[in-house]
Amino acid sequence: MAKPNLSDPITMRLPEEVLAAIEQIAETCDRTRSWVMVRALKLYLAGEGADILAVRKGREQVADGDVHDMDDVLGEIHDIVNRKVA
Repeated sequence: MAKPNLSDPITMRLPEEVLAAIEQIAETCDRTRSWVMVRALKLYLAGEGADILAVRKGREQVADGDVHDMDDVLGEIHDIVNRKVA
């Protein structure tokens, strides 16, 4: 397996209880603290982080004028529903 490209080291201050939990998890899994923190960050980025980036993208689309009129959208939905019922 190829090693990922890594950034320069970063410095981060953590609440002591968070660091203690990270160290316990790392010890239990026989992994490094960095491994545990990268895994936690990846999970965050896949969940809440992805939601935040989706909001950002939506805001950029609105700013660029890439929008649809809500009345038009609701009209199209109404037409689709009526065709399926008929």
